[in-house]
Amino acid sequence: MKNYKLIFAVLTVAMVWGTTFLAIRIAVETIPAWFVAGIRQFLASVIMLCVLLSRKQFKWIGWKNLGYQIVFASLMLVIANGMTTVAEESVSSSLASLISACSPILVFLGSVAVGLQKFSFRAFAGVLMCFSGILFIFWDGLKDLANPEYRMGMIFLFCAIGGWASGTIFTKKLNIQSGNITLNLFYQFLFAGVVQIIFAFAFSENYNFGNWTPKSIFAMLYLSIFGSVAAFFAFHYALTKISPVQVSILAYINTIIAIFLGWLIMDEQVTFKFILAAVLIICGVFIINYKPEMFRKQKQIA
Repeated sequence: MKNYKLIFAVLTVAMVWGTTFLAIRIAVETIPAWFVAGIRQFLASVIMLCVLLSRKQFKWIGWKNLGYQIVFASLMLVIANGMTTVAEESVSSSLASLISACSPILVFLGSVAVGLQKFSFRAFAGVLMCFSGILFIFWDGLKDLANPEYRMGMIFLFCAIGGWASGTIFTKKLNIQSGNITLNLFYQFLFAGVVQIIFAFAFSENYNFGNWTPKSIFAMLYLSIFGSVAAFFAFHYALTKISPVQVSILAYINTIIAIFLGWLIMDEQVTFKFILAAVLIICGVFIINYKPEMFRKQKQIA
């Protein structure tokens, strides 16, 4: 039974996080991006609060820990998630997922820069392979950069992966203890949700709520309930059964699912060069993150 639970958890993470880029693209069709991101995180914080209250685990975490959660939420949720959502107003979900898959490049380069990781020629080869994939993306769509909306979307995407990488390095550098992860996530989601909703009212040119279609609203709710909460619980359940490096393999599956669904449902163009770019980037990221224990069976703890 435990194996069935693990399989379900792994499939949940792979499928749900693989569909989030498509869900974002559908949500921003009629809902301004910052509203999508803000409402998503705020609803996730409400769900987390209900879980904490039911378990009688809700409490104040202290100013120091709150400061850590605010920094982490600013980088990972406000910048990384928020700017990815904004980017998808003008960039396809397939391209957004592929660019987001490049974040391990910045994590590796940043970790080397701050002394968290040693330089290796194997990882450097992976970085070069990823950059080759990025070049194929721009080669295939160089003319699109003349469109200011598309150009801003690409800038937002690269800012997003910079935020994700910075948040990852920040956590590693300070060696922050997770403590009650659900409690920490509540504060992260709440802070990010409030900030992004403020951004929504400040920067959205037209937020006529009457124009929001049921399809976009459903996509936004899906992102909150499944993308932010259900996948998180499944992810951490998987971490209790298999190693983190084994779980990290799911990132490659997410990208493939996102590209396939963008082509299937949104009729997004997937050219040969785009497929080649995807192969180069996924292989490059795999080389950077490769560890022998990825494919070793983890010993069960009695």
